[in-house]
Amino acid sequence: MSKNLNSFGETLLIAGPCSAETPESVESVAASLAGIGVKYFRAGAWKPRTTPGNFEGYGEKALPWIVDSAHRHNLVPMVEIATVKHAEQALQAGISAFWLGARTVTNPFAVQDVAEYLAKNAQEAFVLVKNPVNPDLELWMGAIERLRNAGISNLGAIHRGFSCYDPSPLRNEPFWRIPLEFKRRMPDIPLICDPSHIAGKAVLVPEIAQTALDMAFNGLMVEVHSEPCKALSDAEQQLTPVQFKDMLNSLKPREKSSASHSSIERLRDRIDRIDDSILTMLASRNEVCREIAEYKRVNNMPVVQQARYERMMAKRMEEGNSLGLNDKFVRSLLALIHEESVKSQIKYIKSRQINDNNDAND
Repeated sequence: MSKNLNSFGETLLIAGPCSAETPESVESVAASLAGIGVKYFRAGAWKPRTTPGNFEGYGEKALPWIVDSAHRHNLVPMVEIATVKHAEQALQAGISAFWLGARTVTNPFAVQDVAEYLAKNAQEAFVLVKNPVNPDLELWMGAIERLRNAGISNLGAIHRGFSCYDPSPLRNEPFWRIPLEFKRRMPDIPLICDPSHIAGKAVLVPEIAQTALDMAFNGLMVEVHSEPCKALSDAEQQLTPVQFKDMLNSLKPREKSSASHSSIERLRDRIDRIDDSILTMLASRNEVCREIAEYKRVNNMPVVQQARYERMMAKRMEEGNSLGLNDKFVRSLLALIHEESVKSQIKYIKSRQINDNNDAND
């Protein structure tokens, strides 16, 4: 075993095929994962598909394939569940590690039903919760709260990216700020990254996995298939066992020690001072926006001046580019600042109108 594989330490590794397709293919992947640091053997028995007619898994029939192969190679079997019936059948087959998929998490009623069933029948179950399809942090956290409130304490979260209509080389946009905010607000919940569903293509999986490790994620869930080209679902994003081992060898788990390093602390101090300056400048900008709002109110002008916005955006994008800043970042930042400016001006104008009306009525 390589030095890198040994160095994963507490990083949780979950791997296996997208779906359990045949006893032989499941066994082949499980055998390839034995002894390389993988703890949980994942495989889909029920596959929620966007449109009918696609392969939706073999259901209960596939559960013994997953359990037998996992146990044979000292792995813990894990499946996705979306209904109480799924949970019941999986428990009867000897599985007590689950994940709730992105589509299921969008339905609070389904999550509540599964939470209550597991609390009554498998309170010690290990349950991971994938983020919902759309970038909704509250919905993601809410699903975990439902499970926790029902009495399930062995919980984790999976970041699998979010649907996005903008052109992208990735299947799902990671929007890394959302899982980072999740970690801030739920620091006691382990956060696992699913680079397969973010990447959408096998060649991109290692880069996403490394980014997750750089961000101190607690583990990885990776789709591995004995022959991805023949897979009945998610063929393009699954790694072969050899590719998976090569990826593990190439990854660099980061030191999670909180020990102080004087050099980086000095750099962090500089970052803190810059951040303080940014906040001060934003507050000053907001003051100017209120003066602009008063001018627009007095002169009966609309808050949004589209031509001005487009000129400002073009100029700032050009300046950002000359400074070496990422175009997408600059555009998103400016759009966010402009949105806040518009909200602030509307709020100011409404408050002045209310005051004027009250003065007129006195």
